[in-house]
Amino acid sequence: MARLKVAVMISGRGSNLQALIDAAAEPSFPAEIALVISNVPGAKGLERATRSGIDAQVVDHRDFATREDFEHQLDRALSGHHVELVCLAGFMRILTPSFVGRWHDRLVNIHPSLLPKHKGLDTHARALEAGDVVSGCTIYFVRPDMDAGPIIVQTEVEIRPGDTEEQLAARVLEAEHRSYPRAVKAIAEGRVRVVGDRVEIEGGL
Repeated sequence: MARLKVAVMISGRGSNLQALIDAAAEPSFPAEIALVISNVPGAKGLERATRSGIDAQVVDHRDFATREDFEHQLDRALSGHHVELVCLAGFMRILTPSFVGRWHDRLVNIHPSLLPKHKGLDTHARALEAGDVVSGCTIYFVRPDMDAGPIIVQTEVEIRPGDTEEQLAARVLEAEHRSYPRAVKAIAEGRVRVVGDRVEIEGGL
């Protein structure tokens, strides 16, 4: 059976990209990373892709007059590699409703909180300030609203007494690295369905 063709879009170091690369290196994994795109030249994640023999491209948003022109180039790169699923992994650009619509239920993102809590930035600091007892990460199908969409998986991380922002961030990142490949695997196996605003996973994760 053909493996699902995945693109990973990044803006920085690409640690979640590396988790997906490592998972896809297993012959039994049902997806392959066909393309890595960064909107930031020199992003460390590009090196990770190149070392693994994955085509890595820079599509710098600053080179385009409009967001639509930028996204048209993204679409060209994705279609040129026959991409079937796009994974955002630290991709720090807000995508237009048109782009999100074209990739409806084929565009996933990961966020370092238990959505809908703490959308946006500074999630760990805000979780600590709020006195939360748990934090975690969320993988979800992207919708036009920021950090919103049908949730595929959430992984909880305990907030320990005296935690610093950095300590919590490190443990949440470990949870992200475990969770993203699990979500992609279930999608690639055809076990994930979106029903209304909810996700159903045959056999669970």
